[in-house]
Amino acid sequence: MDLDGQLICIFGGGGFLGRYVAQALLERGARLRVAERNVKNAMHIKPLGNLGQTQFVSADVTKADSVARAVHGCDGVVNLVGILNGNFEAVHVAGARNVAQAATRAGCRTLLHMSAIGADTQSPSRYGKSKGDGEAAVLEAFPGAILFRPSIVFGREDQFINRFAAMIQMLPIIPVIGSETKFQPVFVADVADAAAEALSHPEDFAGQTFELGGPEVISMGDLNRRIAEMTGRERTFVEVPDAAARIVAMLPASPITTDQYKMLQKDNVVSAGARGLDSFGVAPTPLAAVANGWMEKYTAHGRFGARAKAS
Repeated sequence: MDLDGQLICIFGGGGFLGRYVAQALLERGARLRVAERNVKNAMHIKPLGNLGQTQFVSADVTKADSVARAVHGCDGVVNLVGILNGNFEAVHVAGARNVAQAATRAGCRTLLHMSAIGADTQSPSRYGKSKGDGEAAVLEAFPGAILFRPSIVFGREDQFINRFAAMIQMLPIIPVIGSETKFQPVFVADVADAAAEALSHPEDFAGQTFELGGPEVISMGDLNRRIAEMTGRERTFVEVPDAAARIVAMLPASPITTDQYKMLQKDNVVSAGARGLDSFGVAPTPLAAVANGWMEKYTAHGRFGARAKAS
């Protein structure tokens, strides 16, 4: 399917991943309708396209009526809405079902649903279980939906690599929870390119699930050490024992929730034999190839500092 002139509705289009998916679709000539609870959060998308190429609509995935209005007249729908804490059932399950049902009723040809590696209806984590239940709800309402399960998504505006880089910038001693847990970080632009390809040729991908990971599998501990090296900072890393991490997760104002602690008990990597980025002709981008462009702000004296000199 040629995207030229196709109207695609993106729920959560104003977020970190949303801006990249929007840009990839705009470059292919799609018209966008960006659906956000507060449309002001998505206004930075408008300059990415040509005059009249982008629309904005107020919608909340937990409110079926607003979802139905948002997808009216659309050729395709993308649901990127997700949370790391809060009412997972309302957002990841009921919200995902609302989007899928609305897309079916509106006669949309394509639905791309963003899930996550670790989605499992039997997961001990509420997040993982809700993602698994959400996938089931989506496929029941829209059997031809395309499901994406990315590992940790990184990029200039992410809340993962940047979070650790900021902590390493501030603290001389860094506690690491889940040091041995493995991740397969995937570059945000690669996920966006795969999404654009999926929406361009839905007949090739309908009803299928894809696990998206980068070219490297890296542990939490090694990732922190890699970030320190990239920012030219010598730090002492202390691995938090599992029993202590469990207690920390239960404390008020803890850096992680109990549910996030449970998620760290299992590696977040692409399953053996799973279909991934190569299905869309996308070559995975290594973290080192792109991170320097935004990690400079965490080095001593910013972009003018000497990387080789530790602080």
